[in-house]
Parts: sequence; C-alpha cells; structure tokens
Amino acid sequence: MIYLDHAATTPMARQVAASMEPYYAKDYANASTIYEFGEQSRHAVERAREIIARSLHARKQEIYFTAGGSESDNWALKGTVEAYKEKGRHIITTQIEHHAVLHTCRYLEEQGYEVTYLPVDEQGFVRLKQLEEAIRPDTILISVMFANNEIGTIEPIAQIGRIAGRHGILFHTDAVQAYAQIPINVDFYHIDLLSASGHKFYGPKGTGFLYIRDGVKTASFIHGGGQEQGRRAGTENVPGIVGIGAAAELAMHTMSERIYRETRQRDRLIHAIQSRIPGAWLNGDRYARLPNNVNFSFEEIEGETLLLLLDAKDICASAASACSTGSAEPSHVLTAIGRKPELAYGTLRMTLGEGTTWEEIRITAEAVEENVKLLREVARME
Repeated sequence: MIYLDHAATTPMARQVAASMEPYYAKDYANASTIYEFGEQSRHAVERAREIIARSLHARKQEIYFTAGGSESDNWALKGTVEAYKEKGRHIITTQIEHHAVLHTCRYLEEQGYEVTYLPVDEQGFVRLKQLEEAIRPDTILISVMFANNEIGTIEPIAQIGRIAGRHGILFHTDAVQAYAQIPINVDFYHIDLLSASGHKFYGPKGTGFLYIRDGVKTASFIHGGGQEQGRRAGTENVPGIVGIGAAAELAMHTMSERIYRETRQRDRLIHAIQSRIPGAWLNGDRYARLPNNVNFSFEEIEGETLLLLLDAKDICASAASACSTGSAEPSHVLTAIGRKPELAYGTLRMTLGEGTTWEEIRITAEAVEENVKLLREVARME
C-alpha cells in the first residue's frame, strides 16, 4: 500500500506507542492525586508539557492539553471572546479556515458576535491590506490558520501577528497542519494562541494542545475539577499526553531531514504531473507551501472517481480534506481561491509522510497520469 493521506492522519510511531504502554496498566495512577503512586503520572504529564513548550519556544505553563485540534480551536475562539466581550464583539478570520474555526464562528454569530471572513488570493494568501482595513475598534480576535489543510499554502503569519499586536488584538492560529512539519517560534510569529493535534504528527488520536500566551485571558472550556490550571477540567489522559509529548520530541529530532526529503519528493511529484498531464492545475502556492502537500485539480474528470481508481492500485489519497469528504458542495477552499466548480470537483490531494519512498512517488505519478487519461477518454465517449 502507498499511503499519501498524511494530512488526514498519520500512523502512530512505534516509539510513541511504546512510551504510552506503561501508563495503561502499570503506572495507571491519576495524575492529580497527591500520593507517591500518582507522582510518576504527574511527572510524565509535565515532561510532555515541557517538550511541547520547548518545540514552540514557549513556557511550560502556556501549554494546555486537549482532546484534539477541533477542541483547541473551539476553546481558543469561544474562550477568548467570552473573556474579552466587554472590550468588543468583532472577530476576523478567513474564508479558507478549517471547519472547526468556521463553524465555531457561525455559532458565535448566533450569539451576537460579528465575524469578518477575509477573502484570499488565487494562491490562498490573506491580503494584508484587507486585513488592516477589516480591523475595527471593537475587534478582539484575529484567527488565521498557519498552513491550509487542503492546498498547503503557508500564510504570512509573522506579518499577521505584527498587525494584530500593533492594534492590541489577540492572534490565534490553527497550526494543526503546520506544527511538527515546519519550525514555529511563537514569539517570532507574534502568536497569542495556537492549536495542534497529536495524530497529525505520528502521535495518538484524541490528543492535542492549545498554547495560550501568559497574560491572555480565556474562559474555562470544560467546568469541573482544577486540572490544566483550572482552565480545562477532567482527569488527565496520561497515556495520550505521554504519546503526544513523545511524538513532538521525535518530530523535532527528525524535522530538518523530513523537510529536506519531503520537499524534494513533493517537487518531483508536482513536476511529474505538470509535465505529463495537460489541464492539471496546481492548487496553492508553488513554494510557500507545506513540504509534504501536493494538490491538483484536473480538467474533465471527477476527483472521487480518480480516487477510487487509485485505491484499486493500493494508493491512498484524498479528493478533499477528510473533514469535508461526503459533502455535495465543492471545497470551500478551492472556491475561495477561484476554482470553478467543475474544476474543483476534479481535485486530488496527496500528502507525503515519514515512510514515503522515491519509488512510491514514481508509481503514483504514473498511476495518476494513466487514470486521468483513462477518465478523460471515457468522458469523451459519453
């Protein structure tokens, strides 16, 4: 099998699984207990927190564990606007955010908040001038994803963060696709809140974290006990937290090599498709994109049919983000960058990973070429 859907999820690394195993049955104590048996669990949780903090050049107390990226996004938006509602009720985001942000913004609109959804250019970039123009005296939060989950475009996060800071506005970024793929320094990028998810970087599903800069107020997202500094109640998922910490540590050790290799493999696949297949449109910026992301729209075909043909050859890819598969509507991201519906429906996303080989890149390029040609021939016969 050739697995090219790492943006949807990644296989858990063996080292990560091994690090988690003792905390299921042997060192199973509740991390919030005060007796000695619980100390090992408590120490393991805090070690994972320290690892993640170091990876962001943040402080340990600024990392809060969650059940995943969607929870982190919800908490970042709902918790922040609740805490700052006396200052204002206006939020700025973009049209290409993950649904965890967009649907949360729709919910907040129902609660009386106002949201500005910024358009993007044909490569998926936020226009900084439009961002500046959208700011109002009552703007309390800007939320822009670090890198897009469908087309891979990396946003000008440092510039956005500086604009937010200059106006005294909090800045949140959904870094679910970017964290552990590219280096992130929260101070350099002027980030106040950052969301991430463990299963996107070879960690366990059902784990994530929210970075909250010291001094930023957020309402408690889950009420109950005093876990996570009283901001998120609930018994700590010690095995999961250990796992996400181990995955983060592994990712930091392998990042430079992965970026180098995946970028070259990505570029080889892009070049092969562009040079062999006419009517193939690359989605997202050619260079300011995630190292592992390849996304094309093909004229005259249905992306899901192409996906099924590739599946028959044991190649796993995606016709859209896994979070929007099953929708009858074209991708909101592709619509936002100006792709017409008939072209948007002919989209294939391939995201490389730790185990992707050069031979798999060759096989995939040939399979895509063969099956796009086949589908076009069939379509012209009808």
